[in-house]
Amino acid sequence: MDFNSFGLSSRILDAVTAAGYTTPTPIQAAAIPAVMAGEDVMGCAQTGTGKTAAFVLPMLERLHQTHSADKRRKVRALIIGPTRELAVQIEESIKMFVRFTKLKSIAVYGGVGIEPQIRGIRNGIDIVIATPGRLLDLLDRRAINLEDVEILVLDEADRMFDMGFINDIRKIVSLTPKTRQTLLFSATMSGPIRSLAEGIQRKPKMIEVGERRNPVASVEQHIYPIDQEKKMELLLHIFENEEMESVIIFSRTKHGADRIAMRLERNGIQAVALHSDRTQSQRLRALDGFKRGRFKVMVATDIAARGLDVEGISHVINFDTPTSAEDYIHRIGRTGRAESTGDAFTFVARSEEQHLRKMEQHIGRRFQRKIYPGFSYKRDDSGERQYRDENAPRRFSSPVTNEARDPRFERDSRGSFGRSRSNTSPAPRNRRHTS
Repeated sequence: MDFNSFGLSSRILDAVTAAGYTTPTPIQAAAIPAVMAGEDVMGCAQTGTGKTAAFVLPMLERLHQTHSADKRRKVRALIIGPTRELAVQIEESIKMFVRFTKLKSIAVYGGVGIEPQIRGIRNGIDIVIATPGRLLDLLDRRAINLEDVEILVLDEADRMFDMGFINDIRKIVSLTPKTRQTLLFSATMSGPIRSLAEGIQRKPKMIEVGERRNPVASVEQHIYPIDQEKKMELLLHIFENEEMESVIIFSRTKHGADRIAMRLERNGIQAVALHSDRTQSQRLRALDGFKRGRFKVMVATDIAARGLDVEGISHVINFDTPTSAEDYIHRIGRTGRAESTGDAFTFVARSEEQHLRKMEQHIGRRFQRKIYPGFSYKRDDSGERQYRDENAPRRFSSPVTNEARDPRFERDSRGSFGRSRSNTSPAPRNRRHTS
């Protein structure tokens, strides 16, 4: 199957070709025909599967086919997402695909002035990509009218529910025509998400790609038990020993993200922090610098865990263990996207073991605990390795001499502890990065 088989018009196909798209992903192959047929769709797919194009392409085809030359164009398509970053990235995708049409789009979100957004809407717009809060602000000011919306898309619906936007979403949906086509995409399909869908969709077609509970298979996962105070040393050791192209490091706190980025900079590693204390312009500059390769490393809080679409991320490092399985899946989903492969490293202090166990229960399997090759762990005079966590006064240890027999840890083929590789020196994996 290729994109020609969907019946897309030549102008949309030309844009698809210019963007480097050749073969549809499974979610695209399943969703595009259904959306073009006018069906409501409930799509469940992991990040990095191409779901943005799965709803954007058929939406643009419909709007292009019925486009009016009237300059007083009205909002005909509305896409709602949880974060500013996701709104910006969806708009970038739309601009890439409408380049040979006369369709116009705008992204509206908080953190920047509202007046330019109001002027943009009043100048005539076909597609609005919005975060819930800013959209409600525009509605309160009567700066936008949703009475002509033909297609409504809720992207990252599970994330919007987690962030407390559910009532805002219901209010926004109530202001759109009941005859609209509604597309809902989510990485998970919990009971509340299904309940929301039942109230706003009409006999939706369910499209599910991959296993909802599991991370993508293209990500190799590594779990490293480590003292909290030794995490930074391990991080620097990994940067000295791994061949890394582009890395996202996740911190639980904004202060921690800043601290990690500054420590990496002091060690000659170009890094930038991304979190909610940064202004919108700072966040956009950080993302742009990371995408363009100016920064090798982005240190982020979970604000970047969902919706961040950057090609070529080779590694994700969970400096702090995520507190939920869903956040873990979304974090490591930043690598191993499309046809690429990637590595995810998770540092686990003793106080974080409870979070790791929750992840294991959710995914349905136990992670192999590992010792990173060549790293100097603390030892006391008795010859035992001590794992000490600043938040936990009690110690737990395993004799160094018994590491090889300890089932928690995995010995690699070179005689050290870490990833299993061939008997020869490790070589970087070939990574194919596609649009």
